[in-house]
Amino acid sequence: MFQGADILRDVRRKKPLIHHLTNYVTMNDCAAVTANTGALPVMAEAEEEVEEMVASAGAAVINTGTLTPSRARAARAMGRKAREKGIPVILDPVGAGSTAYRTREIEGILAETRPAVIKGNAAEIGLLAGVEGAVISGIQSLGFAGDPLEAARGLRNHLDYDAVIAVTGPEDVITDGKRAARVFNGHSLLPLVVGSGCMSASVIACFAAVEEDRFLAAAAALAYLGLAAERAAEALQGTAFGPLLFKARLIDELFLITPESFAAGAKVEITAL
Repeated sequence: MFQGADILRDVRRKKPLIHHLTNYVTMNDCAAVTANTGALPVMAEAEEEVEEMVASAGAAVINTGTLTPSRARAARAMGRKAREKGIPVILDPVGAGSTAYRTREIEGILAETRPAVIKGNAAEIGLLAGVEGAVISGIQSLGFAGDPLEAARGLRNHLDYDAVIAVTGPEDVITDGKRAARVFNGHSLLPLVVGSGCMSASVIACFAAVEEDRFLAAAAALAYLGLAAERAAEALQGTAFGPLLFKARLIDELFLITPESFAAGAKVEITAL
């Protein structure tokens, strides 16, 4: 039986601190999503304090959306400290492959921090894995010719340590190299919400902070966010709405979903590889 409801229950009971080093565009949304899931967000980014802050966190998010040299240094320092203390890091390699500088910094962060979960769109994951057919423009995936699971497996095999790879899209795919999960929850408006990918990394961090099986944590987190999207669209039926109103309702639904409604609505398929 899928354990997502139990993980959500633990998040709300334990209220873990989630340290973000994220981008300026979606920082507030990531904080709101974290709080409404039931955890405690903090967005410290100064090199002088990131190690001290992350030391008391349950999980950490590194997001490379608005990358600068100082933020890259802070990310590496934060990630090294988290690794030293056994705190899971969720890396969102935003825009990987779009410029040489960004790709080089992301690869450096990967090597030094060894994140527990790497979450990206199919193009980002494919480009990091060296898989052909991935096209990106800025931070937007313009397409991926192939099965996202193969891109995820390619990146997983490229690493010299155990990690979970999560690929977001119309159908989310997660693998730890031994198992694969496909998440069928979601809504067509979700990709039009600026920052929805960043939000998903925050939710994964909330779940990974309380669940040692990071594969299950990532699958449950993406199902939870997808279910919130479905419920948001349903709640807005009969009104004229677009991505902005949808986003507001999405964040509300993260708060309103109970462990019981999550158990009833999660659509997750797990198979052995």
